[in-house]
Amino acid sequence: MRNFFFICFSLVLGTLGYTQEPPRTFTLEEAIAYALENNYSAINANRELIDAQKQKWETIASGLPQIEGTINYQNQLKQPVTQIPAEFFGGEPGTFQEVVFGQAQQATATATLRQQIFDGSYIVGVQATRAFISFSANNKEKTDQDVRLAVVEAYGNVLLAKENVAILENNKATLEKNLFETQKIFENGLGDEESVEQLQITLSQINNQLKNGIRLKGITRQMLNLVMGLPIDSPTEPIENLDALAQQQIDLGLLDTTLNIENNVDYKLAYNLNEQRFFELKLAKSRALPTLNAFVNYGASAFSDNFDFLSNQTWFESSVLGFDLKIPIFSSLGRSASTQRAKIALEQAKTQLSEATESIRLQLERAKSDYTLSIEQYETAKANLDLAERIEKKNQIKYFEGIATSFELRQAQTQLYSTQQEYLQSMVDVINRKTEVETILNN
Repeated sequence: MRNFFFICFSLVLGTLGYTQEPPRTFTLEEAIAYALENNYSAINANRELIDAQKQKWETIASGLPQIEGTINYQNQLKQPVTQIPAEFFGGEPGTFQEVVFGQAQQATATATLRQQIFDGSYIVGVQATRAFISFSANNKEKTDQDVRLAVVEAYGNVLLAKENVAILENNKATLEKNLFETQKIFENGLGDEESVEQLQITLSQINNQLKNGIRLKGITRQMLNLVMGLPIDSPTEPIENLDALAQQQIDLGLLDTTLNIENNVDYKLAYNLNEQRFFELKLAKSRALPTLNAFVNYGASAFSDNFDFLSNQTWFESSVLGFDLKIPIFSSLGRSASTQRAKIALEQAKTQLSEATESIRLQLERAKSDYTLSIEQYETAKANLDLAERIEKKNQIKYFEGIATSFELRQAQTQLYSTQQEYLQSMVDVINRKTEVETILNN
């Protein structure tokens, strides 16, 4: 019996050890690299690029030789009857003889080769495929940038949640110690009950914030897993330090970087729209051109009263070589209207490109301003945190020496807690704002 329980206990421990996988650790750059390969949107964007390449060949192949074969079988269950003047067969004039032509069953096999010689729309279509592939590539680049932004934000939120829980746990421990000492002072008749109640209120608020922080810590990890392309319950662990990471993201030289508008992805996509509208105009014009195609076919036919085409049946061969020329002559000004609409669409795209250029420049100026502000707020919040910690410690000393009231202590603690949150948020803002500037510059 003792051995049986030992075996069961070992199995339970083995099962627990097997199911608890060690968390996968990621730096920020490692998380970004993983997401660019495994994020759901990134995967589909890569598929769209491959699809565009296949579509290019599909367009090219439509103008290359095309061969198709057809097999036709007919069985005339009731053959048509034709009346012929009977005098052809020696009958009386004015009378008719009923005649059935051909045999009841017929089989035909034909192979046809077609080749496009000239088609203006085909030429424009092949030229447009390059623009379409360029659009798909730029769209993938845009998706990758969006993924990078999402990972940076999610990664920073995880670090913020971790730091927040650690700070709240430390605040809780300090408050519990203060409350215990204040409770003893009150029990000994040296303090008032209000001081105890003030600390109890603050402690209950911190407890609620801590519980919420623990929940957010789990949610932010799930958000990071989602944007990285992992199952949301996968054990992951960011290994960066939030303060160190924020300091790494301070790069004042980035503010002096000159914008090369042609590197910006939004500009590239707006330019792709111009290319698309340009080829649509060419396509509208090409519809007024003639089209020329050539074809040659070869076939054979057999006739019989019974289905014996696979035996020693006589097949009668035939072959045709021909050209097909179509010349647009008059469309009641329909083609002209289509061309004018294409011109209008091209002019609209040019206007949108000019607007996009100015908008991107404005976005960069705003992003640089936000980045500068985030650095300033980070430095200010860091200095304010040191001040708030010293003020809170001084008020603790004054309170237990009977110089400060419980209200003054609670006010100092509330100020400290607010400053701690501002400091945490300022670090995340520095990381996010720098990423926004880099995205616009496409560094």
